Amino acid sequence: MDYIRPLVQHGAARPDDALPLAGRADLWFSHAEVLTREGAPSVLPVGKVAPEVLERLTVPRVDYAGLSMDTPRIMGIVNTTPDSFSDGGRHALAADALVGAGAMATAGADILDIGGESTRPGAETVPDAEEIQRTEPVIAALSRDNAAVISIDTRKAAVGRAAVEAGAAIVNDVSGFTYDPHLADVAVQSGAAVCVMHALGDPATMQDDPQYDDVLLDVYDYLAERVVALEAMGIERARIAIDPGIGFGKTVEHNLALLRGLSLFHGLGCPILLGVSRKGFIGRIGQQPDAALRAPGSIALGLEGLAQGVQILRVHDVAETVQAVRLWQAVR
Repeated sequence: MDYIRPLVQHGAARPDDALPLAGRADLWFSHAEVLTREGAPSVLPVGKVAPEVLERLTVPRVDYAGLSMDTPRIMGIVNTTPDSFSDGGRHALAADALVGAGAMATAGADILDIGGESTRPGAETVPDAEEIQRTEPVIAALSRDNAAVISIDTRKAAVGRAAVEAGAAIVNDVSGFTYDPHLADVAVQSGAAVCVMHALGDPATMQDDPQYDDVLLDVYDYLAERVVALEAMGIERARIAIDPGIGFGKTVEHNLALLRGLSLFHGLGCPILLGVSRKGFIGRIGQQPDAALRAPGSIALGLEGLAQGVQILRVHDVAETVQAVRLWQAVR
């Protein structure tokens, strides 16, 4: 099987045969890298790529949870937990979560992702009732304010159901809707958009010894399978975003390989969400042990993602990221 990764470009010097990436006016490609599991990669002009593959790579992405996908979108992280890896406890109280979320919305967050269970390496499962108690009041209050699109970050159907009833428009599941098979039913019944992420194993064990045949192709195949499975359950592809799961069962080299090859995931025909914010490998490469001080590295990787056509950045440092994206857009 061949995997086709568009070699993304920008700028006015655009060849006549270049094609738009995911319907974008600012990003295009005239060549693609062909990847296989058997041999070395090669490069082809777009005229030699199968039409059905080009269709997925070029078709405009429809609005996702009411947001157009022709410009970068920022998802602000609101962890209502005492033990998240970089900001545990900061928003554990509902009042603090609302203040933090409001500040993110004011700073320019398009989406607020509310989570009540840490999924850091080694984290333990939180009971449904406790996770609902942490998230539902925050979502209800934010929905009344209409500050931004609300997302629930959960693996559990009961939590997802309470969240969408409170006003969440996106169900973001780090398990790719495999932990609780009934969570997909919540999205089907509510009409919510979903984000399906790749993770290797459970948060408690995912970093023990992650192994892949080819991390880029393995993650692509997993997400392709999950998108087809969700479609079969009644969730249209237009309502699905995909996330390669940086840091979830990956070594430093795995993360870097995924970041280098991000544009491959446009072949799934879905918006791409990238969550690298404050991750441990940024600290190791950037020599910054304090997760709260990793905004520069997080932004650098986020801008690389945008250059490859990523539509959504999931971040802790909203104001700093928004500023960086505005300057990035102005220069380009």
